[in-house]
Amino acid sequence: MATLGMSEADKLAVEAFRRDVVEPSRTQLVIVDFWAEWCGPCKQLTPIIEKVCADYAAKGVKLVKVNVDENGFIASQFRVQSIPTVYAVFQGQPVADLSQARTEGQLKQYLDQLLGQLPIESEEKAQELEIAPLIAMAEETLAAGDAERALSIFAQIADMVPGHADVASGQARALVAMGQLDEADAVLDALPADAAKDQAVDRARAAIALARDAKPVADLSGLEAKVAADPDDHAARFELAGGLMANGDRDGAAEALLEIVRRDRAWNDSAARTQLLTLFEAVGLEDPWVSAQRRKLSQILFA
Repeated sequence: MATLGMSEADKLAVEAFRRDVVEPSRTQLVIVDFWAEWCGPCKQLTPIIEKVCADYAAKGVKLVKVNVDENGFIASQFRVQSIPTVYAVFQGQPVADLSQARTEGQLKQYLDQLLGQLPIESEEKAQELEIAPLIAMAEETLAAGDAERALSIFAQIADMVPGHADVASGQARALVAMGQLDEADAVLDALPADAAKDQAVDRARAAIALARDAKPVADLSGLEAKVAADPDDHAARFELAGGLMANGDRDGAAEALLEIVRRDRAWNDSAARTQLLTLFEAVGLEDPWVSAQRRKLSQILFA
């Protein structure tokens, strides 16, 4: 904004705008709320926008309120014709008009879209970079079969970032591996509502469900004999799949469940397919093993 020919008050306003909005917007998403004391709708919107911006502060969002009666020159530069008018500013430029967002949900939806598209620097992103290698180490430890040590690592990360979905998922899955299912449930139940909806949490809940359904069987030979004698004894094959799953043989479990689907996909209200999908979710939908098993399932269903 050029300052030539402006009043001293306008120059001060421009300098304040540069300090409070333009400079922070180099790395943050600055929400500029144009308002006035006499504006009724502004008073309705204020608590909503203040709450959402406070909730998103760690994500790199900053709120700046501009009183149009005191900052007419700034308002004119943004061509504000009515209030409340709300802009999102990044790197000194307006990137979105948020004036139509009148509810907390609508405003969060707009912000989520912008934060997903722009290279915003934030405490949250810095924190994610810091804990990513720690989570990877804990996951590798869990995959190697050392659930107790993995749980210890996840617990230490949880102290750094309470309520983190990936960390809680790891804690819960480590507890499942140790046979502590109620404790695993408690870890997930303690999560904040937003984190509880994360796909990582769904994975952990699937692991808990499988552990409750699949009981370890010391000797599977009896079930194997029943299935060999009657390949259409789906109940026996389903029980065998559960025993294999509980014993850590996911390949064998998946093969048994796929065979039930192949022979009778509708058996017991599609129980085999449902259990197979739960197994996929527990392993992790991005896992290459799951992709390979999904292809096998698709070949059966669409053959």
